[in-house]
Amino acid sequence: MGRQLYGAFPVFREAFDEVCAALDPHLRVPLAAVVFAPEDSADAVLVHETEFTQPGLFAVGVALFRLWESWGVVPGAVVGHSVGEVAAAHVAGVLGLGDAARLVVARGRLMQGCERGGAMASVEASESEVVEVLAGVVGRVSVAGLNGPAQTVVSGDTAAVDVVVGHFAGLGRRTRRLEVSHAFHSPHMDSMLDAYREVVEGCAFGAPGVTVVSTVTGGVVSGEELADPGYWVRQVRDGVRFLDAVRCLERSGVSRYLECGPAGVLSAMGAGCVEGGAVFTASQRTVRGADEPVDEVRSLLRALGELHVSGQEIAWDGVLSGGTPVDLPTYAFRRKHYWIEPKAGRNAGKNTGHGRPHVDDALWQAVGSGESERVSELLGVTD
Repeated sequence: MGRQLYGAFPVFREAFDEVCAALDPHLRVPLAAVVFAPEDSADAVLVHETEFTQPGLFAVGVALFRLWESWGVVPGAVVGHSVGEVAAAHVAGVLGLGDAARLVVARGRLMQGCERGGAMASVEASESEVVEVLAGVVGRVSVAGLNGPAQTVVSGDTAAVDVVVGHFAGLGRRTRRLEVSHAFHSPHMDSMLDAYREVVEGCAFGAPGVTVVSTVTGGVVSGEELADPGYWVRQVRDGVRFLDAVRCLERSGVSRYLECGPAGVLSAMGAGCVEGGAVFTASQRTVRGADEPVDEVRSLLRALGELHVSGQEIAWDGVLSGGTPVDLPTYAFRRKHYWIEPKAGRNAGKNTGHGRPHVDDALWQAVGSGESERVSELLGVTD
């Protein structure tokens, strides 16, 4: 993810390298070697391990944000889904890059060290419906994500998740098991919380320079709340309230959303969260089941076009660097005459070789003398 963008856009490359320089001292393998590895290499499998997945998502997300920023696209508010909230806090100025990198690496590594197994599943049901079912389920299981009005994720013991899935499948609701190594945002994460709190306590937090909407509370979060280690412990353990966060943005007047990540999952979910009209644009889109690899550059430029036609101001000198501005061509209605004047009688009534008389002269003569009926006749129109 991001390899084509890295080769095509210097701003993305510089930002990605800067993030990797902060992350790599804490990783056992350099991040770029993992996320850019050929699919058949030994390093390629590491990207599916949480300790590398989360830093990879963080690096790509931040680099995309910096690229959009160089194109004049800056946010009025930010929101992040799961590890994306650390990226959101960083670009909002809450966390410096060094602290954000330490937090992301610790988050991924500690999650990786939690008990394996368990399950996660998305069910077509509201949160209240799921909570009602969970009350009668034996085992460790909880709501891990609220991704839409009727799209709730449950996570925990496999048997308990199976009961929830079976219940809603029996009602004819859609269900989908998620491919995960751990039961994230569930009681299975409890063993990491104390160690994670220690890492958070060692970080320095600043005031946000842009509105941050929390997926922990579902509302705007203050700098004081973001500086509380307990907030980040809840953020890694509690369910991701994406639906509430998007609706909070909608209530504040936001109608244009841009996803900074390697796919368009959140844009698709977000479109189902709003109650009114809104534009959701993904920097990158993947095609499930497609044989051809994604053209990352084309995908990004398509997103740029979508934003532009939605009314977003673009700093085109940043997009089209190296070009030379030129004047626009003459405008059709500037009242300066550019038509070639026909010579009187030229080709009048003569055959042009295409089986019909040349009528230009007759037409312009009729126009010049105001003979509207003759003009209608020559143009073949009735009115």
